[in-house]
Amino acid sequence: MTHNEYHRIAEQLQDYIAQKNNAMIVQLLEGLHAADIAEILDHLDFEQALYVIRILDTDITADVIAELDDDLKEKILERLSAKEIAEEVEELESDEAADILAELPEDKKVEVISHIDDKEHVKDIVELLRYDEDTAGGLMGKEFVKVNKNWNVLRAVAEMRKQAQEMERVHTIYVVDDDDKLEGRLSLKKLLTTSTKTPIKDVYNDNIHYVSVNDSADEVARVMQKYDLFVIPVVDESGKLVGQITIDDVVDYIKEEAEKDYQMAAGISEDVEADDTVFQLMRARLPWLIVALIGGFASVIVLSGFGNAMNRYGTLFFFTPLIAATAGNVGVQSSAIVVQGLANGTLTGSIFKQLVKELTLSLLNGIILAIILLLIGKFLLGHILTGFDLKIAITVAVSLISVIIMASLIGTFVPLFLHKQGIDPAVATGPFITTSNDIFGIYIFFSIAKLILGF
Repeated sequence: MTHNEYHRIAEQLQDYIAQKNNAMIVQLLEGLHAADIAEILDHLDFEQALYVIRILDTDITADVIAELDDDLKEKILERLSAKEIAEEVEELESDEAADILAELPEDKKVEVISHIDDKEHVKDIVELLRYDEDTAGGLMGKEFVKVNKNWNVLRAVAEMRKQAQEMERVHTIYVVDDDDKLEGRLSLKKLLTTSTKTPIKDVYNDNIHYVSVNDSADEVARVMQKYDLFVIPVVDESGKLVGQITIDDVVDYIKEEAEKDYQMAAGISEDVEADDTVFQLMRARLPWLIVALIGGFASVIVLSGFGNAMNRYGTLFFFTPLIAATAGNVGVQSSAIVVQGLANGTLTGSIFKQLVKELTLSLLNGIILAIILLLIGKFLLGHILTGFDLKIAITVAVSLISVIIMASLIGTFVPLFLHKQGIDPAVATGPFITTSNDIFGIYIFFSIAKLILGF
């Protein structure tokens, strides 16, 4: 559906809500995917969205709530009673149910669980809540189909039918031993083309990729991407099959992480949306702006230390923005490549090896840019800037090479160091790298100028 279609349906809903015409609301939304209904509700104000949630059938609204924007979902859950939430949760698969319960305060969470009649479902949800949300255990669902390798095909089919009754989709068939340890997978083709008396152990495939409950979500995404997997099984510390992760859960995680890293790189310290309140947006942006302001004061202090250069070589100050901007840009480029490599697992080897590689690259880039600067200086700047001569040009060129090398090394080392310390390296990009490189860049520029020009 297009944005205009969402908007059109939302306007119709607003009219029906005002008329309290529940039958037309149900008819208007009938047959739409839960994700589309969630998108439409996002076009309504909160009270209108809550009204729609309360009149639709629970088997529909359960999926809709799971698809809602986090802020709207949180507000709706605050208004729904524990019993109403329990009714929604009972309609969801274990991973989605656990995600909703994780949003609730502890006391309400306990109350909701007490209202869920399906005790097996409760057991699965409680188990999932034990795991950190950014681990395989936090991403997995408890719904899957498994067969014992010692069964024959006939019994396996009978058991699969029982297990599949409570599942929305069957992605794959896992094979386990008598202790529920993962052994492999069974293809549908083998199942359909093999005699009913054939033991499963004679036809299953033991070549299977899996992850452990404590593996990071990043590792899960890496494995699924590497082997083009649509679904991956999850085992516990003893190798027992405990769940599976589907590609939609991983895509949601990757999207959330990408948004978070993008905002951190832009100097936004909290996860915010464009429609958040002014106070929320200010709280997210202000910390890094303060850091940038402090960095600006530091630059002023650095410049004040070279005040006597203004009288003798005032032309130098026209190149200060060029030096600072180049340092910031190079630093952000280097840190962005490193952060990306750490995220997708393509960055291997020691820190020293990466620094040497970056040093070589920055030296080549610096020399090329310095040559361009000298050529522009010779044919253009000499006619525009008073006092611009060969000595000044060489000073700026040498400074530019030095600053590029310094900025690239900082941009490489800082995220690598943070990663080694267990800190998200995305915090190194954006304002942090830019501000620090501005300060160091200006200092290096005037220090080299002092050595060459002798002021």
